[in-house]
Amino acid sequence: MRAVLLGGGLSLLISLLGTRVAITQFTRLGYGQEIRDDGPTSHHTKRGTPTMGGVVIIAATVVGYFAAKLITTSAPSASALLLLFLFVGMGLVGFLDDFIKISKQRSLGLRSKAKMVGQTVIAVVFGLLALSPWLEDDRGRTPASNHISFIRDFTAIALPTVVVLALIWLIVTATSNAVNLTDGLDGLATGASVMVFGAYTLVNIWQNNQSCAISPGATCYEVRDPLDLAVIAAAITGACFGFLWWNASPAQIFMGDTGSLALGSALAGLAILTRTELLLIVLGGVFVVETLSVMLQVGWFRLSGGKRIFRMAPIHHHFEMLGWEQVTVVIRFWIVTGLCVAAGLGIFYAEWVAGI
Repeated sequence: MRAVLLGGGLSLLISLLGTRVAITQFTRLGYGQEIRDDGPTSHHTKRGTPTMGGVVIIAATVVGYFAAKLITTSAPSASALLLLFLFVGMGLVGFLDDFIKISKQRSLGLRSKAKMVGQTVIAVVFGLLALSPWLEDDRGRTPASNHISFIRDFTAIALPTVVVLALIWLIVTATSNAVNLTDGLDGLATGASVMVFGAYTLVNIWQNNQSCAISPGATCYEVRDPLDLAVIAAAITGACFGFLWWNASPAQIFMGDTGSLALGSALAGLAILTRTELLLIVLGGVFVVETLSVMLQVGWFRLSGGKRIFRMAPIHHHFEMLGWEQVTVVIRFWIVTGLCVAAGLGIFYAEWVAGI
C-alpha cells in the first residue's frame, strides 16, 4: 500500500511541476496545436496552444512508479512492466502523430493506416507477451488469460490464442481511439481519466486483498500482480490530476495524441490484466458514448446520402453547437463519468458480495 500512495503522490507532484516547465519549453519551441477548420469556430482561439503534454503524463507515471518501487525496495512485476510497455509504446505512436502535425503545420498527423499499423504492432506484442507461458508466476498464472471476462474470467470456454490476440488488439485500439476522440475540450479527457484510473486503483487493491494466493475461496480473484497494477493505476491518476491543473479551461496545454493514445491503451491494459474487459464498458461509459456517436454519425451520413444525426461528432461538439458553454459540457460529462464509475464499482462489489 505504501507503494500505491508513493506512486500516486510522486506522479502528481512531478506532473504538476513538470507541466509548467513543458508549457514554457513547448511555447519557446513553437509546439502549438493546429485546429480543424471544420470544427466549432470557438476553438480557433486555441490555435498555437502548446500540445504534446502527454509526454509529461507518461514521464510522471514512469518516474513515479519506479521511484515508489525503489523506495519500498520491491521489484517490478511482469504485469506492471507489460502495462508500462503498452502505455509508453502507444504514447510513442501518438508522439509521432503530434510531431508530424507540428512540423508540417497541419491538423492531420500520421495517416490513418500508418497510425493503425503502429497501434497494431504495440497491441499484438503486448498480447503475445501477456499470454506467454514464460511469464507465468509460481501459481501458473499468466498476466492475461484465454477467457473472456466481465468481473472475473468466464472459465467455461477457453478461446484459441489467435482469437484472444484479436480481442486484445480490438480492446487496445478501440479504447485508445475512444480516449483520443474524447480529448476535444479543455480538461474533458483528463478529468474523465482521473476518475476511471482511480476506479481501477480501487479494483486492483480489492483484488489483491481478496487474491486466491492470499485468501483462497469461492470469491477470490485469480489475477496476477494486482497490487503492482494498483501502483501504476495510482501513478497515472496522480499524473492526470497534476496535468489537469494546467489543462482545465482555459487550457494552457493539451495532452495531444501522445497522452490520449497512451491513456486509452493503459485503460485497455488494466481491463485485460485484471480480467475486467467488459466492466470497462461501464467504467468508461463516456468514452464508449463518444465513440458510438462518431460511428453513428459516419454510418448514417453514408446510408442517408449526407444527412446527420448530430450537428457535429464526437457528441461533445454536438452540445457545443447547441449553444452549451465548453465548461458546461465538460462538467456535465465529468458528472456522467462519475455516475458510470460509481455504477461500475457497485457492480464489481455486488458481484463479490453475492458470491456469484
